[in-house]
Amino acid sequence: MAAWNSFPLKITYELLGWIAFVSWSISFYPQAILNFRRKSVVGLNFDFVILNLTKHSSYLVYNASLYFSSAIQKQYFNKYGQKQRGHQKVSKIAIAIVFIVWVAAAVCFFVALHRHSWLWLISVFNSIQVCMTVIKYIPQAAMNFMRKSTDGFSIGNILLDFLGGVTNYAQMTAQSIDQHSWVNFYGNIGKTMLSLVSILFDLLFMFQHYILYSAKKQHRHSSPEINGESAQPPNCSSQSENV
Repeated sequence: MAAWNSFPLKITYELLGWIAFVSWSISFYPQAILNFRRKSVVGLNFDFVILNLTKHSSYLVYNASLYFSSAIQKQYFNKYGQKQRGHQKVSKIAIAIVFIVWVAAAVCFFVALHRHSWLWLISVFNSIQVCMTVIKYIPQAAMNFMRKSTDGFSIGNILLDFLGGVTNYAQMTAQSIDQHSWVNFYGNIGKTMLSLVSILFDLLFMFQHYILYSAKKQHRHSSPEINGESAQPPNCSSQSENV
């Protein structure tokens, strides 16, 4: 593990890391709380949920392997040098994507097993989580657009995710400045792209929630039916405010 040249930058790095960790860790609770309060999951796209699960599972494989495996750490250091470490249904398209991803991952595992290319294998999982990050938000953004509403989709989740992405970038920048090297960015392209894509989509969701489909605009439109079921009537709106 590389030594730090600046103690203030080290403290800044640690602080930003904890902020990102806490933000991302609790970012899922607002949606669960909102679902419980509304007694409904209408407005939450199930494709987003299953694609998000695959994305985080892949990222777990990547980070856990890089953290616990000395063989993978050695391959990484040899390549990059040392550094700090409602009633909606899941669509057939999302199921097909998840199936193809895990079949491809299984094939890559056996290829790596034969060649002992463990760094390459976890890089595959890293690429998977980046791809899942790119596409996982699209169904939810499209649903918000079709409904002309973000009712049922928690903005609290997005705000916390945005905070986590910004602090994650700030953390990487602080370490890069201290080490006089930008290997943090090009040596872990998955983490770099993850934060960038997440931030862009978070900004889109905030634009939808606070500007395009704000509370004043939402009650001007009657919500369309979703999967054959009507959205909640206006007199229930007080129970369906986003967290």
